[in-house]
Amino acid sequence: MQAIGFVSLWTLSSLLCGHLANPGEHEDVVKHAIKLHRGKGAVATQRKQWVLESCRKLSGLLRQKNVVLNKLKNAIRAVEKDTGLSDEEKLFQVHTFEIFQKELNESENSVFQAIHGLQRALQGDYKDVVNMKESSRQRLEALREAAIKEEMEYVELLAAEKHQVEALKNMQHQNKSLSILDEILEDVRKAADRLEEEIEEHAFDDNKSVRGVNFEAVLRVEEDEANSKRNASKREVEDDLGLSMLIDSQNNQYILTKPRDSTIPRADHHFIKDIVTIGMLSLPCGWLCTTIGLPTMFGYVICGVLLGPSGLNSIKSIVQVETLGEFGVFFTLFLVGLEFSPERLRKVWKISLQGPCYMTVLMIAFGLLWGHLLQIRPTQSVFISTCLSLSSTPLVSRFLAGSVRGDKEGDIDYSSVLLGMLVMQDVQLGLFIAVMPTLIQAGASTYSSIVKEILRILILIGQILFSLAAVFLVCLVIKTYLIGPYYRKLHTESKGNKEILILGISAFIFLMLTITELLDVSMELGCFLAGALISSQGHMVTEEIMSCIEPIRDFLAIIFFASIGLHVFPTFVIYELTVLLFLTLSVVIMKFVLAVLVLSLILPKSSQYIKWIVSAGLAQVSEFSFVLGSRARRAGIISREVYLLILSVTTLSLLLAPALWRAAIMKCVPRPERRSST
Repeated sequence: MQAIGFVSLWTLSSLLCGHLANPGEHEDVVKHAIKLHRGKGAVATQRKQWVLESCRKLSGLLRQKNVVLNKLKNAIRAVEKDTGLSDEEKLFQVHTFEIFQKELNESENSVFQAIHGLQRALQGDYKDVVNMKESSRQRLEALREAAIKEEMEYVELLAAEKHQVEALKNMQHQNKSLSILDEILEDVRKAADRLEEEIEEHAFDDNKSVRGVNFEAVLRVEEDEANSKRNASKREVEDDLGLSMLIDSQNNQYILTKPRDSTIPRADHHFIKDIVTIGMLSLPCGWLCTTIGLPTMFGYVICGVLLGPSGLNSIKSIVQVETLGEFGVFFTLFLVGLEFSPERLRKVWKISLQGPCYMTVLMIAFGLLWGHLLQIRPTQSVFISTCLSLSSTPLVSRFLAGSVRGDKEGDIDYSSVLLGMLVMQDVQLGLFIAVMPTLIQAGASTYSSIVKEILRILILIGQILFSLAAVFLVCLVIKTYLIGPYYRKLHTESKGNKEILILGISAFIFLMLTITELLDVSMELGCFLAGALISSQGHMVTEEIMSCIEPIRDFLAIIFFASIGLHVFPTFVIYELTVLLFLTLSVVIMKFVLAVLVLSLILPKSSQYIKWIVSAGLAQVSEFSFVLGSRARRAGIISREVYLLILSVTTLSLLLAPALWRAAIMKCVPRPERRSST
C-alpha cells in the first residue's frame, strides 16, 4: 500500500502540475500532495479516494501503452508483407515503428525510476550527507544512461531519415531515364557510401559497455567560425564537426583526436598557434638570457611561464606541447649517446650502476628519518625521497655540450661518469613508475600484507634486472651484426639526399626506444643506447650524423624547456618564497653531500678529483619529478600541497644548477678545458 501511495503521489503531482502555468501553484500542489501522502490535510476517505483515482489513471496509461505496442507490432508485420514497397521503404517504416516502440518503453521506465527515486528521498535522512550523496550519484547515473539512450535514439532517427531519402532517390531514378553522367555519379555515390561504412569505427557503441568506461556530462565549445560560415544553416553546422573542445565537470579539456569522417583532412589550429607562439617568444627570451650570461634554456623556461597558466594563459594544447617536447628529450639523449662510445661506457659501467643506487637508498633513508620526525606517512616519505633523488639528464647534457671530455691519460673523465649515472637514473625512473601501484596498496595495508608488498617490490626489481640484461643482449647483437651494414646502406642511399639519412637515423632511435619500452625499461635509455651503438662506427660517422640531427634536437629542446615553464607558478613561489628557498637549498646541499660521499667510496684514487664536478651536476632535481608527482597526486599518495612543493623545489633547483656547475668547473677544471662547459 505504501508503494501505491508513492505511485499516486508522483502521478497526481505530475498530472496537476502539467495543467498549471503559475510556478507558485505548482509548489502549492506538490505541498498539498505531500501532505495528503503523509496523512495531513485530508480525512481518511479523501486520501483513499485520491489513491484510487491516481492508480486508476496510471493503470489506464499503461493499458493504453500496451494497446499501442500491439498496434505497432501489427503494423510492422503488415509492412514486411507489403509487396508494393521497396526494400528501402520497408526498412524506413519498420525502423520508425521500432523507434516509437522504444520511446514508449523508455517513458514507462522513466516513470518508475522517478517513483523509486522519490521513495528513496522520502525514506532518507536529510541530515545524512553520505546518504544524500549516494542518492545524487544514483540520479546522476540514471541521467547519464538516459542521455546515452536519447543520443542513440537521435542517431537512429538520423539513420531512418537517411533511409527515407535513399528510398525517394531510388523512386525518382526508377521514374526517369538517367544520363551517362548521372549514372557515373550514382555509382560514385554508392561507392562513397560503401567506403564510409568500411572506414567508420563504431567507437561509441563498441566501448560504452566496456568495463571501466564511465558516462560523463561534458560541455562542447565550438571554435570561432569564419565570417563566411556564420550564415550556414543549422544542419550544415551540425555536420561540420570542426575541432570543438569538450570540457568535463572536472574542468579537463579535450580536443578531437580522430574524426568520424576520415576522408576529410583536419588540423588542430590551437596546437599550431601554440607552437608558433612558443617559437616566436623563445627568440627574445633566449637572446636576453644570453646577453646577461645565463644558459638559453632558462629563456625557454621563461617563455613557457609567460605563455602558461600563470602568465597569459594562451597555450590551449598543453598536453600536445608537452608530448612534442618529449621528443626533445629523446633526441638530446641520442646525441649524448652519440658522444658516449661503448669503450667509455665499459670503462665507467660499475660506477654508473653503483652510484645512483647508493644515492637513492641514502635519500630514501634520510627521507624516512625526516618523515618519522615530522610524522609523515612512510609511503609519502619514500615517494618524495625518490622524486628528489633524480637529476635532470637534458640539463646536464646542455652543460656538457661541446666540452672537452678527457683529462689525463688513463683517467676517468667526469662527463663519462656523470652521463652514465644520469642514464642509470632514467632506468630507475621506469622502476619507480612500476612500483607506484605497490606504494598505493602499501599505504593502507596491514603488517602481513606489507611483507607481501615488499616481496612484490623485490620481484619487480628482478624483472627490471632481467629486462636490462635483455636490452644489453639486444644491443650486443645489433652492434655485432646489424648496425654496420645498416649505416653503410643509409650512407650509400643518402648521397645528395640527406633526408634518407635523417629518416633512417630517426627510425633507428624509435626502434630502440620501442624495444626498451616493450622490455619495461625507460624509453630514454633506448635513445641513449641508439646513439652509443652508432658512435661505435667511428668519429666520421658521429660527426656526419650529429650535423644532421642537432638542428632537430635544438628545436625540440626549445619546446621541451618551454613545456617545463608551463608548470612553473611564480605567484605560489612568491607567497612561499622563504619556505621554498630553505627546502631547495636543503635538497641541493643534501644531494651534493651524498654524491660526494658515494663517489669518494666508489671512484678510483686517481680520479677522486672529479667527484666535485659530478656531484655539482647531480645536485638538482629532474624535470621528471613533474611526471611522478602528477601520477602520485592522482593516485592519492601525496596531497595537492606536497605536489606544488615538489614542483617549486624542482624548478628552483634547476635555476640554481648553472651557478653550482659553473663554480665547480671554475674550481676543478683547468682553464683550457672549460670552454663550453661553462
